[in-house]
Amino acid sequence: MALDLTKYIASIPDYPEKGIVFRDISPLMADGEAYKQATARIVQFAHDKKVEMIVGPEARGFIVGCPVAYELGVGFAPARKKGKLPRETVEAKYALEYGTSALYMHKDAVRPGQRVLVTDDLLATGGTIGATIDLVEQLGGIVVGCAFIIELDALNGRDKIKDYDILSLMNY
Repeated sequence: MALDLTKYIASIPDYPEKGIVFRDISPLMADGEAYKQATARIVQFAHDKKVEMIVGPEARGFIVGCPVAYELGVGFAPARKKGKLPRETVEAKYALEYGTSALYMHKDAVRPGQRVLVTDDLLATGGTIGATIDLVEQLGGIVVGCAFIIELDALNGRDKIKDYDILSLMNY
């Protein structure tokens, strides 16, 4: 029986600052069946796209991407913050509300021509996911889709990645 996954999302008003409603996936992850069903839906999306590698940004992209990679029997490559990867990396910068940040991947994390699904818990403004896509493409990978547990529609993140096939399990 399919669960209503929205019942497993905690909404915290005024966090991390006034006027923001934080959507917390912790209750979904804490419930085995809800986590399993969310993962299964992303696995099916990835399977249909013949995905060969999952890439997710630090840290919640790991929580979403690793069980998907495991179920598909494919690898997972992390996109990490500065100083977290020990070998030679590529870099992609992205804009924050004030300033910029960057993500990094090992230069050998994705093979040229490899079919990649980018995963994260949440699509908000699209900056982090755009940078993750940039990293995959710098390495010659083909981003065949992006998958999220939650999409915050009002922040228009989809606009930044509109050229990619997107799966969002829930929209707010």
